[in-house]
Amino acid sequence: MTERLPIFPLNAVLYPGLVLPLHVFEERYQRLVADLLAQPEDQPRRFGVLAIKDGREVAPVTESDGPAGPLDGLGTATGDPLEALFHVGCVADVASVTPQADGRYELLVTGTTRFRLRSVETGGPYLVGEVETLEELEGSGPGALAGGVERAFRTYQKRLAGARQASLAGEQELPDDPQVLSYLVAAAAVLEVPVKQRLLACPDTASRLSAELELLRRETALLNWLPSVPAVELTRQQFSPN
Repeated sequence: MTERLPIFPLNAVLYPGLVLPLHVFEERYQRLVADLLAQPEDQPRRFGVLAIKDGREVAPVTESDGPAGPLDGLGTATGDPLEALFHVGCVADVASVTPQADGRYELLVTGTTRFRLRSVETGGPYLVGEVETLEELEGSGPGALAGGVERAFRTYQKRLAGARQASLAGEQELPDDPQVLSYLVAAAAVLEVPVKQRLLACPDTASRLSAELELLRRETALLNWLPSVPAVELTRQQFSPN
């Protein structure tokens, strides 16, 4: 089953169950939010978040005074957004909208379900995608893998705090549900966008946890050799001006 969703490309990955604040200042995405707000109150206000494979969130500044088009900023020579975007994304439910005096919006959205992008419409002010919901599968033995990931994640957090010369405020309580844990760890780990995208696109919870276990062990080993991580963090930091 497919449905049409407005698409908000970001240089970040949204996961089911995770919260993301967005500062919406470009006219094309102001239109997207305005269109959502114009819907009847009993309809869900939601859009699809897709990570950018080639390009950036904000359209480049040009001599033209016209608003940015739906493809501006996406770095594809062919003009095909399917080449510039990753194809697995997450539906964002709008939890709150705070309009600003200058027409901007402050949004708080929650990731709900994953989807696969099938096609894209580019005729309007922003992208609209035909998307197919992805089923959440357990895979083989997620419960056993979850225990190993939890231990590896706690070790990783301690090494990361030490490299940042910071201290942990106490042991964080982690979810018991393997699926929820898999998404929390994916969101919290300091990883590059393509790596985070691969975790989002894993076919099931067990394969995601297995990939995270390997990543956490690798990242922890790297942190053991580094006196500090400012330079590493700068290359991996997710920044969403929108």
